[in-house]
Amino acid sequence: MNIILNNRPETIDGKSITISELIIYKNYTFRLLVTKLNGKLVKRDERDKVMVNDGDTVEVLHLISGG
Repeated sequence: MNIILNNRPETIDGKSITISELIIYKNYTFRLLVTKLNGKLVKRDERDKVMVNDGDTVEVLHLISGG
């Protein structure tokens, strides 16, 4: 399947994948992540249920605090 991940084209094996599986697949290990699917926020507890399909746009953002 072909998706847009963080504004870049990405090809993923298979027809669909959950947001959680995508995070593992891409080896995103940062603790504080914000995820969006097609512009809509996906809460942490919904990542195992929300499916990414061909043509979707996904954003995975790292939250960093500082001062």
